[in-house]
Amino acid sequence: MATSTDAPRQTLFLRNATGLVKAWSTFDAFLYAFWSVNLVTLGLYGMSFVYAIPDGQLLGAVLLTGVLVTFLVLTYAQLVSAMPRAGGDYAWQSRILGGGVGFVLAITGWWFTLWLWTPIYANILVVQFFAPLAYTLGWTGLATFFSSQIGIFVSCLIVLAFVSWVITLGMEGYAKIQRFCFWLGMVGLVVMLGLLLVSSHDAFVNAFNREAASLFGASGNAYQATIAAAAKNGTTGIGFGTFGITSTVLLLPFLAFYLLWPVWGATLYGEVRGAKEYRKVFSAMFWGLWVTVALVAVIILLIVKTIGWDFYYAANASYWNSLFLAGSPAPPVSIWPYPVMLAGWLVDNHLFQALLIAVMGLWFFGWAGTLFLSSTRVIFAAAFDRVLPEWAANISAKRRVPYGSLILMIVPSLVVSAIWSFRPNFQVIFLDATAVIAVTFLGTVIAAAIMPWRRKDIFENSPIARFKVAGIPVITITGVVSAIFLGFMLVEWSLNTVYGTAFTTNLMPLVYFVITYGVALAIYVVARVVRKRQGIDLARIHQEIPVE
Repeated sequence: MATSTDAPRQTLFLRNATGLVKAWSTFDAFLYAFWSVNLVTLGLYGMSFVYAIPDGQLLGAVLLTGVLVTFLVLTYAQLVSAMPRAGGDYAWQSRILGGGVGFVLAITGWWFTLWLWTPIYANILVVQFFAPLAYTLGWTGLATFFSSQIGIFVSCLIVLAFVSWVITLGMEGYAKIQRFCFWLGMVGLVVMLGLLLVSSHDAFVNAFNREAASLFGASGNAYQATIAAAAKNGTTGIGFGTFGITSTVLLLPFLAFYLLWPVWGATLYGEVRGAKEYRKVFSAMFWGLWVTVALVAVIILLIVKTIGWDFYYAANASYWNSLFLAGSPAPPVSIWPYPVMLAGWLVDNHLFQALLIAVMGLWFFGWAGTLFLSSTRVIFAAAFDRVLPEWAANISAKRRVPYGSLILMIVPSLVVSAIWSFRPNFQVIFLDATAVIAVTFLGTVIAAAIMPWRRKDIFENSPIARFKVAGIPVITITGVVSAIFLGFMLVEWSLNTVYGTAFTTNLMPLVYFVITYGVALAIYVVARVVRKRQGIDLARIHQEIPVE
């Protein structure tokens, strides 16, 4: 696959080999893909916004998104099999599209943009763990604290501390945490689904009214009051059977908030055993996606049966409208209508409810490492290629942790978290956290589509060379389909005001795009100049493939 001998490679790359080790099994890779499309933390949170397109059919949109993302999985699995290297998107783009393009797209998506995800993770920790747990246990003061600016910042610090600790355990250490959280978290999910399955709609209405009064001081029929609060802002009478084809398709950019990420672990496959075996890589990503899709379908159907679809939409609409639409009435339950909390209310025991929330909190803690883990490998790969400073590619001797890369994630994330917490007028740019990574993915699938011609040497010496349909490489077909899918969503995010990211209504997202891509380009230009003076040719480096 490489076109140079070991001796020249030593003068090109930082070291003769990366020093990373294959510490993960295929099952560990599956768990990482499963956590990345986390149906609880990201899924329930992301789907709470779909009331904005009322005549879209959510279950149909979930299934359609799953099908389209499968093409992305097919594309990434083939790339991993052809070139299983640390850095994923960066490694492929820089070797196929060129070093400058690869660096700018991958670094912007995996380095700069993941800083924005830090407060997003923290917000999810608050609305799905701290706030419902505190209210359930009667600790109203603690719940109120986490809604204050300092409380929001503290939640960011908690996330950063936990994530940093998890990553310093190394790949093997994080794998153990993944497994523990997965198995116990699944127990909690089974209990939640069981409660929704065996309970009736009337039982839920009574439970909701009881706990709304007990925990939040609501009076009267809080269930109907929640629906009425949403109706004042136009969210009324949403039937689950409603199916508008165009509106259903327009739900896809919302669902991408969680279903787009089964390939999140692609940057780590240099550390996965058997990564050159296409079926193993594909299975890990595919089942990570489709087990999630299946579970989401079950949750949606049980919500329809027990909670009520009109109420589910109304509860989310009334909560978000009370925060973002001036003059909106406050809902009877003042915190986000977390479905796990609502299901727990079917049992009239606050200790049980708290225990269910705590166990389901493992879905967050098993997932949290995804915040920085993938990004550290992209930064590491760029430093190994000598584009970034050498110290960013340093790894610890025992656990093989790229601590230099980790520092480059932690420190800027502290600054970004402070901005999120104390300057909320800047929070609109955080809505681009999904779009920028989608741009990175778009660059990768384009690279995949042209790889059989652009890097014929890599393609023909890989196990995917035999995958063809009517003489056309399968990776080209799946790459083109994925590019169309990603392009559609990027257009919608840029122009459709319903997603809150449209450039036509707010220029801040556009300014963010320009600045981040401009900074990434400037870093690469400076690196080219500096390395050239040192006698190092980055263009030549980006023609080679490093040894793991």
